[in-house]
Amino acid sequence: MSGGVDSSAAAALLVDAGHDVTGVHLKMAAAPSGLPGTGRGEAGAERSRGAGTGKGCCTLDDARDARRVADVLGIPFYVWDLAQPFQERVVDDFVAEYAAGRTPNPCIRCNERVKYTALLARARAVGFDALATGHHVRLDQAAAGRYRMRRAADPGKDQTYVLYMASQDQLAHTLWPAGEHPKPELRAYAAERGLGTASKPDSHDICFIPSGDLGTFLRPRLGAREGTFVGPDGRVLGDHDGAYRYTVGQRRGLGLAGFEQPLYVTAVDGETVHVGHREDLEAPALIADGVTWVAGDPPKAAALGAQVRYRGRPLPAELSDLGGGRVRVAFTAERPVGVAPGQAVVLYDGDECLGGATITSASAARKPAPPVTRCS
Repeated sequence: MSGGVDSSAAAALLVDAGHDVTGVHLKMAAAPSGLPGTGRGEAGAERSRGAGTGKGCCTLDDARDARRVADVLGIPFYVWDLAQPFQERVVDDFVAEYAAGRTPNPCIRCNERVKYTALLARARAVGFDALATGHHVRLDQAAAGRYRMRRAADPGKDQTYVLYMASQDQLAHTLWPAGEHPKPELRAYAAERGLGTASKPDSHDICFIPSGDLGTFLRPRLGAREGTFVGPDGRVLGDHDGAYRYTVGQRRGLGLAGFEQPLYVTAVDGETVHVGHREDLEAPALIADGVTWVAGDPPKAAALGAQVRYRGRPLPAELSDLGGGRVRVAFTAERPVGVAPGQAVVLYDGDECLGGATITSASAARKPAPPVTRCS
């Protein structure tokens, strides 16, 4: 129970369905401590500053809201401290990925390593039959009892993209009641049940950066790192003080003016930020690593839908197995724009999520730029 309306409504739906429900809130904000720049405990301090604003999550206000909902529902309520694994497996990983020039998705890492996978394992270890969360995902069983993870009833809230790593064993012990209902319906139901979270705003920012200012969050951890902007013709167009401030597809905030066409980040290579035009961002194909399949086995059909960002849409694509957990995804119609290494490619068959992997590289629509030369 995060303290938001989705998990509150999920708990209420299960209570009303006759389940024996226990509410659990995850403490994932560490108390501020450690030396500046280490990242140790700083995410907790940042999050505490976002308390009560409706941005971020897992604040003290959220814990109080979750407890009040549990009281209304008449269910036991506990707080489980997962601050250390969250810091190490999500926040520190997030910083390290940006330092390496990649663009991570912390929501995927959180579900993969803490909020879903680790929480489910802990719940089962202490005797619970299943874990239920407020994620907008639908779950059913196909022939032979295979579990299918399907898009939510509310397409605008679907979260299958950030849960593509779920296994059949995990799904057998999972309930996602919120995914069966559109968000307005959930809010109306929560209000009818007298839950104080019914009108609580959704959180849209990274939970440990409620301010939404990525540069301000990363600078104390990564420091100033001088580098250059390089154009599509290989010329140095300017300087910057940290490549981690830029991600593939970014247009705003580059500080590059006086060009006839808008410039976008096309690649980050060490401290070199490559920029080009929008057509340079088109990716005919990509390579991804660490592939996992919800059903346990690769899909039989090679033609699938491939989604490369959380709020994107799947594009027709063909899948090739490269071995060793690596796959190649070739787009057969429309090409995605701004495919960033570190993000996930998630594969679908209609509304069924089949699995996904972490993008390691994307082929460019144009030939690579010539050697770097500085403008005179």
